[in-house]
Amino acid sequence: MMKYELVPAQLIYEGLVQPENFFEPELIDKEVIYLAHDKAYTDNLLNLSLDPKMVRRIGFPMSESLVNRERYLIDGSIKASLEAIKEGVSFNTAGGTHHAGRDFGEGFCLLNDQAIAAAYLYHEKIAKKILIIDLDVHQGNGTAHIFEGHQDIITFSIHGERNFPFKKEKSHFDIALSDGIDDEAYLNLLNDILPKLFDEVEPEFVFFQSGVDILATDKLGKFNISMDGCRQRDEIVFRNCKKFKVPVEVSMGGGYSVHIKDIVNAHVNTYRSAIDIYNL
Repeated sequence: MMKYELVPAQLIYEGLVQPENFFEPELIDKEVIYLAHDKAYTDNLLNLSLDPKMVRRIGFPMSESLVNRERYLIDGSIKASLEAIKEGVSFNTAGGTHHAGRDFGEGFCLLNDQAIAAAYLYHEKIAKKILIIDLDVHQGNGTAHIFEGHQDIITFSIHGERNFPFKKEKSHFDIALSDGIDDEAYLNLLNDILPKLFDEVEPEFVFFQSGVDILATDKLGKFNISMDGCRQRDEIVFRNCKKFKVPVEVSMGGGYSVHIKDIVNAHVNTYRSAIDIYNL
């Protein structure tokens, strides 16, 4: 999508970041992917030998370049996680592929970057308790599928009740919202639930899937959230992470507004919020 080129360019144009603030990911090894995904599914994906039904479920024709893109995304989220531990917050300028489950891809997601990064931090004993906050308009069904029943990697999703995926998985905490919810109701809910969630989970690390398809302008979302409301959502997440002294990695997630400028501005706002709150 065009936004993956435009967002970094806009960040540099506005002087929010400098070119040297970016890092380049590498192709992640399959052994790391195995930490969150089924070995057979992973091998078939990497070998371009997925069943045609699975390819249709994913929605993309398979190619080596497409699979490698996902592998770069994963390394980007892992590197961003390690950077967040040092700086408090760090971003993957792509990622948020939350529809990929343990043994399936779905909704244009082949592999789940934040789930693999979370499993990596846990496997390496870098973080003993991890919270994944998914505020994309679509449920993070793949992430929920991977960590269902996990006692230390906790999934939380606020999403549209009547939106894709129509078969929801079971997160540790799910809040399904009706179509048309506005800024006031959405932000009040988030302000109420997040501090309680941090108190209950006591995470050592947070992953934030910051999809901007909650916007009223989004073609695939069904919420009525303004641009400012989306920015306030991000600020609530960052303030709680900072208050509870928990580092956070951010992956961009979805955004499908009619006008590309709305998508880019909403994603850039997420960076602005982090820069302001963390005094970067």
